[in-house]
Amino acid sequence: MSADLDLSTPEVPEPTLFESLLHYGLFLGAIFQLVCIVAIIIPTSKSHEPTSEPADTRSAEQNRKPKGPVQQIRQKMKKESKKRR
Repeated sequence: MSADLDLSTPEVPEPTLFESLLHYGLFLGAIFQLVCIVAIIIPTSKSHEPTSEPADTRSAEQNRKPKGPVQQIRQKMKKESKKRR
């Protein structure tokens, strides 16, 4: 009975160039994904942003146009189109 069992290691073929390239490419992809996840989790310093925030809010307020006249013009156009019907 013991002569019937083959306990030797099976022969594993050598990996081809494509298989080894795929193997290492998957490792590099996994490392890249981990770096991206860590970059999202760990907050970065925001020292590159300008510190003069009040000046930015003033310029944004100056660039805004009053919406009152625009809405009135739209309402007049709607009324005129209803009259034409």
